[in-house]
Amino acid sequence: MNEKNIETLPSPCWLLEEKRLIENLELIAHIKAQTGAKVLLALKGFALWKSFNTIRPYLEGCCASGLHEAKLAAEEFGKEVHTYSPAFKEEEIAEIALLSHHLVFNSPAQFKRFAEKAKTINPDLSLGLRINPEFSASPKEIYNPCGLYSRLGTTLKNFDESLLQELDGLHFHALCEQDSDALEAVLKNFEEKFGAYIPKMKWINFGGGHHITRKGYDVEKLIDLIKSFKERYNIEVYLEPGEAIGWETGPLIASVLDIVHNGIDIAILDTSAEAHMPDTIIMPYRAEVRGAAEAGEKAYTYRLGGNTCLAGDIMGDYSFDTPLKIGDKIIFEDQMHYTMVKATTFNGIKLPSIAIQRVDGSMEIIREFKYEDFKNRLS
Repeated sequence: MNEKNIETLPSPCWLLEEKRLIENLELIAHIKAQTGAKVLLALKGFALWKSFNTIRPYLEGCCASGLHEAKLAAEEFGKEVHTYSPAFKEEEIAEIALLSHHLVFNSPAQFKRFAEKAKTINPDLSLGLRINPEFSASPKEIYNPCGLYSRLGTTLKNFDESLLQELDGLHFHALCEQDSDALEAVLKNFEEKFGAYIPKMKWINFGGGHHITRKGYDVEKLIDLIKSFKERYNIEVYLEPGEAIGWETGPLIASVLDIVHNGIDIAILDTSAEAHMPDTIIMPYRAEVRGAAEAGEKAYTYRLGGNTCLAGDIMGDYSFDTPLKIGDKIIFEDQMHYTMVKATTFNGIKLPSIAIQRVDGSMEIIREFKYEDFKNRLS
C-alpha cells in the first residue's frame, strides 16, 4: 500500500487491497483445481459487494444466512446461492426458495414445515439439513457451533430418517479460524456419527472456519482430506469460507482526534472498537496496528480509545517510536472480514468510508456514509 495515498482517503476508512484479495482467491482456485471441491463466499464474514467482480471468477457462488444475504448474492454475485438459517420465517420462505439453489434447514421440524412448500415454489431446489457432529476444537465457546446446548444443527439423536427421501445433502460447520488438522478431527466424528447417511446424499457441505489463507495453514493436508473424502463417497463437496477470502486484505484507517492523560496517555480516535471493530471486544482479540508494538516496547505508549461514550470502547495499549499527535493516522491491520458486516452507528458515530486500492495502485472511494444513514435506520 502506498502510504501517501492514505492521506487522500476520508477518515475513518476501510481500504480493500485488491492485490491481496486476488492472492487469497488464487490459493482457493489452486485447492479447487486439486480437489474438484466447490467453494462459496460466506457473506456473513465478507460482503463487500463492490468487490464481487473480482471474486466471481474464482468461486461457485455465495452462502447466505437468510433473505437479505440471499438477495444480495442473487443480485450482485449472480451464481449459486446456498441459504441456511437457524430458523426460517413463514413470510420469507417463498422468496428465499426462489432465490436459492441449495436450501439448508437447521432442524427436522423446520424441514418438515417448509421443504415441500419450497420445492413446490422452486422444483430445482436442492434440500439439505445442517447436522451437529458434536465435536469442535473451537478456540472460544462463543464461536463454538458444536458446544454444549448448541442450537445450531441436528444431533444424531435428533436426526429423523423419514427426511432421507427428500434430503439431498448434509451441512456441518464446526470450525473457527482453524487449520486442516481440526477439520480432520471433525470429519472423523462426522463420519462416525452420520456415515450411514453419507452415501445417500448428493453433496456434503464442510461449512466455514477454514483458515486457508493464513500463513502456516496446511493447504496440502486440506487437499488430501477433501480428495480422500470424495473418493470414499463419490460425492460433491462444498466449502464456504468468509474470513479466508477477506483475510489480511486491508486495514481500517483512523485518525487521532485528541490526546488526554489520566495515569496513561490516551489517544482518542475517530473510529470505535464497539461500533466498528466489535470482535476486538467480543472475541476478544488485539488488532495489530501498523508501526506499533506492545505497551512499553517502544518509547511512547498510548491507550487507543474510540470516540463513543462507552467506557470500554478501547482498542488496547500500544507503543510507538515517536509521540502521537493530533491528525496522525492509525492503521488497524486486517479489518476487512467480520468488521464491515458487524459495524453499527452506535452513539451516532459515522460508519467508516469504504475504498478499494486497485491492482494498478489507484484508489477508488466507493462509499461514504452520512447522517441519513444513521437516521433512516432508526425510524
